[in-house]
Amino acid sequence: MKKQSNLSRLLCYAGRHKYFTYASWVLSALSALLALIPFWYIWKIIKEVLDTAPDFSQAQNLAHYGWMAVLMAVLSVLVYIAGLMCSHVAAFRIAANIRRQAMHHIVKLPLGFAESFGSGKLRKIVNESSAATETYLAHQLPDKAGAIATPLGLLVLLFAFDWRLGLLS
Repeated sequence: MKKQSNLSRLLCYAGRHKYFTYASWVLSALSALLALIPFWYIWKIIKEVLDTAPDFSQAQNLAHYGWMAVLMAVLSVLVYIAGLMCSHVAAFRIAANIRRQAMHHIVKLPLGFAESFGSGKLRKIVNESSAATETYLAHQLPDKAGAIATPLGLLVLLFAFDWRLGLLS
């Protein structure tokens, strides 16, 4: 029998909210890719300026490229916020369900077990452990998706700027 991964075990606690976790990964990766698009527009500005030098009055699209760079940067931030909202919804649900199920399990244990730890210490252990899973699911996993997408997007940009530079990379 194949051993279940830690992540899939955590997602079992999410119920219907696990799709928010998947959505957060997609939105985080999309945000990372959108954050690279302003560099494309900056390159287009520089290319147009260099192509029209010394008669800079022929450079017609500079304002358009500049505003598109700003728009893509703002869109990237908005998509990232949406991704974080999705990840937090799922992470809070998972943490709450972990706490609930842990407390139901603790209540069923013999009374001597709970007395050996103390109720306050037991509650603290359950709360800190579920909070650690929340931090991992709400922040670290979406950031990992963005960290995977960024180098791939950079390679695509390098090929778009100059295929020889992309090939060397």
